[in-house]
Amino acid sequence: MGVQETSNDYVIRVFASPAEIDAAQWNSLLDAQPSATPFMRHEYLLALHESASATPEAGWTAQFIALFTGEVLVAACPLYLKDHSYGEYVFDWVWADAYQRGGLAYYPKLLCAVPFTPVPGARLLARDDASRALLLRAMQSLAQGAGLSSAHVLFLGDADQRAATAAGWMLRSAVQFHWSNREAPPYADFEDFLASLQREKRKKIAQERRKVQQAGVNFVARAGEEITPADWDFFYRCYTLTYGVHHSTPYLTRDFFARVARAMPRNWLLFIAERGSERIAASLIALDPARGNAFGRYWGATEYVPCLHFEACYYQPLAWCIANGYRRFEGGAQGEHKMARGLLPVATASAHWLAHPQFAQAVADFLHREGRAVESYMDELDERRPFKPESAG
Repeated sequence: MGVQETSNDYVIRVFASPAEIDAAQWNSLLDAQPSATPFMRHEYLLALHESASATPEAGWTAQFIALFTGEVLVAACPLYLKDHSYGEYVFDWVWADAYQRGGLAYYPKLLCAVPFTPVPGARLLARDDASRALLLRAMQSLAQGAGLSSAHVLFLGDADQRAATAAGWMLRSAVQFHWSNREAPPYADFEDFLASLQREKRKKIAQERRKVQQAGVNFVARAGEEITPADWDFFYRCYTLTYGVHHSTPYLTRDFFARVARAMPRNWLLFIAERGSERIAASLIALDPARGNAFGRYWGATEYVPCLHFEACYYQPLAWCIANGYRRFEGGAQGEHKMARGLLPVATASAHWLAHPQFAQAVADFLHREGRAVESYMDELDERRPFKPESAG
């Protein structure tokens, strides 16, 4: 632990592990945020650290910042010293290459994010806007003091975006695809949801689901403590197979999932695909029961079955969300194909501070052009909404 800054009103400390920060105080701050998610819970971040998934050996050196008044935690954020850009889902490889060609070192950099988790939400846990501003100032000060190239906040919520803009950080836009339940009345069931879609979309979904049924595949849904260690083992096998198809190595260890299963049982939903007595696929969904939000996370299969991915990752979760009164389902990063299945485009944001004035200006110019392109893309997608004109969608 180190002390970054002090005043008569507060002290800012830097921690090398989330274990050094009181979990109850951290989670209390999180629960007060308008865009809280389970991925910012102390248990989740601690599991990443203690399972060796996000550690210095993996390129994630914790530098968690916490703002105290006396012994009371009033603001905090997960911060890492990064020597690469893997596991972030906001791509800055071009910036790193430009630094290298300019004879400068882009890495290490400071990153405020949830490792391997492109879910938008609160990143700067704070009681008020002034405390958010102090967190950003502390990040910038930490980067400057260490001679780092930059500091970044990924997938930040609206309150964090306002704070970053006010602090002079550059915002970058991207697009994800999320499903929202109908407001009034909510969808009665999956068929009611399908009825709100355009005819060709309904027909395509019906064809995809029929292929899975004709292959003799059925699904079992297990939530919370219903998920057994054997279920987790099978899921993890599927998870690693997905990475194997792409000739890459999984970011998360089996121990990570064991830890979050114990510490956060209510936050997990597992779909297991079975053909007869054989398990052939699994899809893991994260749940936020208090807010009625669900998040598609990981999937994998032991063999290829046409359209099984769509059934496991979209249709089964959406049917479950409707049946259980959930408001929102986030399908994960990227994937325009999700739109044909009722997930609509949503803008996401990241914030960036670069130390080098000329590079900062060059990046600002790039972000301006990129932002205009993202706006045009969102307008184009809006014209291709999959719902009937009379449906709220």
